[in-house]
Amino acid sequence: MENKSTIRSSICMLIVMMSSFAGCLDSFTSNDSNDSGFYPDLKQRHQLDWNMTHTYSRVLEDGPHYALDVQEAFIEVDTSDVWETGPSESEVHLSYWLPSNTLDGEKVPVIAVISPYYSYGQPTDESSDTTVVSAGRGEFIFENFVPHGYAFAQVAVFGTELSTGCFDYRGNGEGLGIHHAVEWLGSQEWSNGHVGLYGKSYEGATQWEAAAQGSEYLKTIVPISGTTALHPLLYKNGSAEARSQVMHMAYFSSTVDYNPDDLDNICPDIVEGFFAGPTTYGAGEFDPYMDNYYSERSHIDKAFNNWEGSVYFVHGMQDWNVDPHQIFSGPDGTPWYHQYQDAGYDVRGMIGQWEHNYPDQWTKHNAQDSGYGAEAIHNMTRWDWAQDLFEWFEYYLKGVGPKPDLHVQVQRNDGQWRVEETWPPENVENLVLSLGDCPFSGVFVSGLAVVGGAAQQSVTLDCPALSETDYVHISGLVRLHLDTIAFFDGGQIFVEMQDSTNGMRLGHATMDIRYHAGGSEPQTVLPNDRQIMRMEFQGIDAIIPPGNGIRLIMTESGEDYLAPLCGNACPVHILPSSSTLTIPHIDVNSSDIFISPQSESAANNL
Repeated sequence: MENKSTIRSSICMLIVMMSSFAGCLDSFTSNDSNDSGFYPDLKQRHQLDWNMTHTYSRVLEDGPHYALDVQEAFIEVDTSDVWETGPSESEVHLSYWLPSNTLDGEKVPVIAVISPYYSYGQPTDESSDTTVVSAGRGEFIFENFVPHGYAFAQVAVFGTELSTGCFDYRGNGEGLGIHHAVEWLGSQEWSNGHVGLYGKSYEGATQWEAAAQGSEYLKTIVPISGTTALHPLLYKNGSAEARSQVMHMAYFSSTVDYNPDDLDNICPDIVEGFFAGPTTYGAGEFDPYMDNYYSERSHIDKAFNNWEGSVYFVHGMQDWNVDPHQIFSGPDGTPWYHQYQDAGYDVRGMIGQWEHNYPDQWTKHNAQDSGYGAEAIHNMTRWDWAQDLFEWFEYYLKGVGPKPDLHVQVQRNDGQWRVEETWPPENVENLVLSLGDCPFSGVFVSGLAVVGGAAQQSVTLDCPALSETDYVHISGLVRLHLDTIAFFDGGQIFVEMQDSTNGMRLGHATMDIRYHAGGSEPQTVLPNDRQIMRMEFQGIDAIIPPGNGIRLIMTESGEDYLAPLCGNACPVHILPSSSTLTIPHIDVNSSDIFISPQSESAANNL
């Protein structure tokens, strides 16, 4: 007699022969290539008929199941060891929806969004709670994936909505609560033991917090512009963003209900968080918080050591909320994206020219200015995002279908999409420009008070054409080694790179001179110290026409960065003749270029 495994294998073979969209599962094994025709090829997607009637993308085929009524769970967590004061026990509250196939006893995977944003805001003006499918992110998962046999969960972090305990802004306590929620979701009788996480921004940070805890149930994360660590979110090479001074307070004031129960939300880390920003901004290399408050809130490094799973990185190259260096920098100068790849993690990426948005958030993609993604808008919105993610989750949460290609889909500033093996690409040629060859005006960067207001003393350099005959495709991390002389223990350079012919913004870099070696380790700088500031621009993928050069405009601060606390006492003297700009550029194989599906009526068309 044939055993059940042989029978199931025979049935699978028959079904696969009958339908290219069917999948069977004996154990969690799949094909290793997406060349089988199981799904439409990436480069053929623009020829297919997509549902573009929503504010978010839809899968190609709707699933056969429906969602059961919402259920809730309160998970008790021992918090006696994570906070010096505060409750010794706390509860994580979550709500979840099961697909109808669980009525037949089928075990299903879970996709969860973990967030502080349930019941978020001031009283009488709060967002919905976990029992209501949240707009955008929740609806996207609920409508696309529950019908295909996925459970969907919404989890409130400690101190928010009905979850008790301290609101421990990205700290160990918050991570512990998240971990218990993942463990609970993975161990229910209706669960197949596979949990995936989804979400943008803070809801990307919670994914890294979960990964740092190393749950065996957590199989994949999909952070959309997710925060990987708090210090590099708020400080770039020592340059402080304005929000760095109020971040913890802003969240805390929007999560409490302003009643006596709020006393349970107040723990030492909250008080520490109120002072960490101003102290770091003022104390620099003498900051007492670097080795505790910020180290505790760095998660991508802990996940790297503690977790085994897959990552789908999604980021906007014009994101000023969670800068792209969150994944394209690393403690030793190697981008985290490369480090995860090199360590053997299954890693995939999608990098568009959008801002702090989802790939398919077309209602916001159309609001970008020239030099900030506007030139790519006509080909920006990824109406195939739901299908792309579906193929990822099917493999990593169900074991169905071929293994997704572990590549990066990257968009250039003019809208063109292509596939790369990794990003920043490794097959680059470096064009090294001596700034001594660039005509310049000014040699000092500082803030100077003037009659009628404030002005900045700046330096502008106009470098000659990168090529007189060919387009130059900049791709990667442009590096500026700037020879400088300090006047004080402090001073800052913000650099905007432009196309010198048309003035279009290409990218920016910023650095406090005490962080001249790069990274987050400051050093005391004495007056008249000569330092090479090793600056690195945020990731750039842009095309420069023949005959056009590069313009660098250096000021004390720019965009949303604060001026240095030392003010006019710390100008920085620039020495262009001994400074260099290194531009990575590539030649793109035409076979790597693809067209993304676009709507003729959507607002993202020029």
